[in-house]
Amino acid sequence: MKTFLKTTVAASALALTAGAAMAEGKLVIYHWFEYIPQELLDKFSEEYGVEVVMDTYDSNEALLASLKAGAIGTYDVAVPGDYMVQIMAGEGLLDTIADGELSNKGNIAPEWADPSFDPGRAHSIPYQWGSTSFAVNRDVFTGDIGTTDILFNPPAELSGKINMLDSQGEVLAMAALHMGIPQCSSDRDQLKALNDMLQSAKTHWASFNSDTAKEVLVSGDAAVGQIYDGFAAKGREEGANIEYAFPTQGYIVWMDNVVLLKDAPNRDNAIKFMDFLLEPENIAAVTNYARYNAGLTGVGEFLDPTLATQPESNPPASAGAGVFIEVCDQATQEVYDQIWTNLKK
Repeated sequence: MKTFLKTTVAASALALTAGAAMAEGKLVIYHWFEYIPQELLDKFSEEYGVEVVMDTYDSNEALLASLKAGAIGTYDVAVPGDYMVQIMAGEGLLDTIADGELSNKGNIAPEWADPSFDPGRAHSIPYQWGSTSFAVNRDVFTGDIGTTDILFNPPAELSGKINMLDSQGEVLAMAALHMGIPQCSSDRDQLKALNDMLQSAKTHWASFNSDTAKEVLVSGDAAVGQIYDGFAAKGREEGANIEYAFPTQGYIVWMDNVVLLKDAPNRDNAIKFMDFLLEPENIAAVTNYARYNAGLTGVGEFLDPTLATQPESNPPASAGAGVFIEVCDQATQEVYDQIWTNLKK
């Protein structure tokens, strides 16, 4: 069910997938890994008589690159983060949801009904929201973890034991918080300092990996991992003695969204699926599985009560502010792209 597509997928393979997607009674989803329960997909399939096919990606940037490389027309819906919705809309990769097409649109919580990244929800619906920070193995390190130094200037016992997400947006946003500079700085001195800091920090990192961000912490292969709050919660529930950090410098807040893709081969089924996810009971199944938060009203009665008290969802008073990843102008983004390329060498 889960086929991990990378940006190097051959165009011919994408074309074959696109041809298959034209069959009647199908829905083709492009989705994050380990983020939706199979039972919910089965429920939709049974209710609507639709065959569900899903491919997965491991970062917002991988999603964008794949679509721009030729996958538009292959998939019906995708699940980008907040800033990526704005970028995808600007690139002309999204279709518009007409007024009245979603009968359950009124279930969207007021605070998520008109977000800056998609005014009026013209292209998307809310899926899940949460945070990105890092988790630390408390069997290895018992000191203070409320600082981004853990990632970028770690103590000796953590050096060489750190996994970072393979995600440009999250790594560079966290680095900006660490340095106390704007996310989209155009100041040459700040950008040079950012690049130098990251090159120094990289000497302490063991890996860049999003697919197994939870697994390396559970197995003990990493003592620190940049990670999403729900993944950290699941890792802790699987027995890892890990603690999710809310550093004083701040952490990342995000909302993932289901978007209607341009040239969706099964557009009617895409709309049905989006409306299906706007039913509180259905989106609650995602929340209970993934351990994040839903963006709808009326979900409370369907939620696992332990979600409200899990430490990963409750920042302490000492936590810095949560910030969304910002979208830079093209010229500034090109500089950040180069910094990321340098970091991954």
